[in-house]
Amino acid sequence: MRILKWILLIILIIIGTFAVILSLGMGYVSYRNSNYWKFIETTKPIETKYTALGVYDVSYTEFEAENDNYKKYEIWYPSEMKESSSTYPLVIMANGTGIPASKYKSVFKHLASWGFIVVGNEDENSRTGASTSATLDFMLSLNTDSESDFYGKIDVDSIGVAGHSQGGVGTINAVINQNNGNYYKAMYTASTTSSFWGQEDKLGTDWNYDVSKITIPYFMVAGTGPFDAGAAEDITATEGQGICPLWSISENYNYIPDTVTKVMARRVNTDHGDMLFNADGYMTAWFMWLLKGDEEAANAFVGDHAEIMANSLYQDQHINIMR
Repeated sequence: MRILKWILLIILIIIGTFAVILSLGMGYVSYRNSNYWKFIETTKPIETKYTALGVYDVSYTEFEAENDNYKKYEIWYPSEMKESSSTYPLVIMANGTGIPASKYKSVFKHLASWGFIVVGNEDENSRTGASTSATLDFMLSLNTDSESDFYGKIDVDSIGVAGHSQGGVGTINAVINQNNGNYYKAMYTASTTSSFWGQEDKLGTDWNYDVSKITIPYFMVAGTGPFDAGAAEDITATEGQGICPLWSISENYNYIPDTVTKVMARRVNTDHGDMLFNADGYMTAWFMWLLKGDEEAANAFVGDHAEIMANSLYQDQHINIMR
């Protein structure tokens, strides 16, 4: 059984890697492109605005992690921070399979350019949320360390968490299962690995999650490409299961209580390897709204004319806003 689980995990890694390779051939954007935001297709003004770089110059630093699996904590932040008296919202990123923070550099830089402190690590098994939790604890320790450049710089009331693929599982579990999950005020996932893969006879139950326990605003996206969407219509199908098919993202959306702000959308003609990048504008807008109080960004999701609902680059949109 253990061998079978390893085989399935390797298959997921191969699928994710091949999705990135295929997307290159189709003219999409690779995570290797440090200026990906220049090439993302947008059709609406809010998405266009927040897909572009923000106004902040960005600096980078890293710290060695005591855990060999996490290796190091990698931090992108507004360069003005050291000389500023302001505090900044914090976003922790959970890694997708085979794509640690060192391969997300351009995404971290992009979000930091909008005034966030953005942090990740090198964990290749982020699904339990443990490494995300440890990263948050480390950042909170820097915030109270008078010798640190981050001393008093983190707005502890404005902390978000995000992840792609396996990192989507890790994001959910960081919020609901980890002791410091109560710090998070908003969450975002791209192409969360479906519950099909969390069965005992698939990858195993440590890939499970329970979105019904979520109480903070949650924005989830996926792609309609074949690796993400697959062809299966429910969890019982033995063939054609994508990584984040429509049945899975719909199920997750519906399981979240209606007392919680939640948004769901699928990006058309986009596959698994590119979802974190192609939906980056709306991810940024989501955190700008909920962690920085940006009302222009809120208009992407709020009201009768919420921009994402009328965006032709997306389908299967559903919104439940609690204000």
